[in-house]
Amino acid sequence: MNKELQQIDKTSVLIRAKEVLEIESSAVAALSSRLGDDFVRAVELIVGCKGRLVITGMGKSGAIGRKLAGTFSSTGTPSVFLHPAEGVHGDLGVLTQDDVLLALSYSGESDELVSILPVIARIGVDIISIVGNLESTLARYSQSVLDVNVEREACPFNLAPTASTTAMLALGDALALAVMQVRRFTKEDFAKIHPAGSLGRRLLLRVSDVMRTGDAIAVVSEDALVRDVLFSITKAHAGSACVVDTDGMLSGFITDGDIRRALLKDESALQLKASDIMTRQPRTISPNRLAAEGLKQMDIAGKQIGEIPVLDEDGRPVGLLMMKDLVQAGIF
Repeated sequence: MNKELQQIDKTSVLIRAKEVLEIESSAVAALSSRLGDDFVRAVELIVGCKGRLVITGMGKSGAIGRKLAGTFSSTGTPSVFLHPAEGVHGDLGVLTQDDVLLALSYSGESDELVSILPVIARIGVDIISIVGNLESTLARYSQSVLDVNVEREACPFNLAPTASTTAMLALGDALALAVMQVRRFTKEDFAKIHPAGSLGRRLLLRVSDVMRTGDAIAVVSEDALVRDVLFSITKAHAGSACVVDTDGMLSGFITDGDIRRALLKDESALQLKASDIMTRQPRTISPNRLAAEGLKQMDIAGKQIGEIPVLDEDGRPVGLLMMKDLVQAGIF
């Protein structure tokens, strides 16, 4: 084992880690009291933006900027990241008068960023800055200035950006989510731009998208013999049958498990009628409900059932929702 690892003082390591967390959490907590008109102005600028939110920053601030660009984009505000060093070599062409610039720099004096500010001002782009120095060059160029000054970094030498970057990220998130609220961005909106994710599937996929229909569901009459019900279930490659009355309305539900249990009680159960063994008030769902709601319907006191009937507005079976199909669809 490495000699340095052998000499680690576990107590001092944990003490140091806790100190870091306390310093960074205090830095974030201190931001609340600074929120005011400039924060509201920043929200107004972003919501009123006809183009895109362009985010820029160097070094650690740039890393925060890339993350925030993703957060804004995924919550309803089209956003891109612009590297300030690349900006002076042609990438400033991404900016238009319809855009808003969110610039991140703790010192507010980053050479690469400061060098492009006059050009951005000439383009006529509104600037929101997140800085630790309210008297900085970046702050002076900005229409909205958000203060993330911290008493000290968590670094023992007060050098490595730690508490300041944590505060910058937290304030950026607060800005993104405040904008999201003003836009009235919903879970459904979120799902539309995350269609491949599990959340998107849970919020977009309807029962009608995954239910089995036609020959894949077994529908029998109340007078059908249990023997014929079993044949219908087998033919449909399902595990259950919908029982309907003379008007085609669902009156009951029979699973293959119901048939097995009936046979264990009475070997002649195959000659009984469907109405004799069916469940008269089964759980059901409509085709326009979310598939995720169907999953909840299949949970009975913590025990999951495998299939439930899908009924139209008149109570007629139009499909069968199966647990294994929900699993395959990524809903489970």
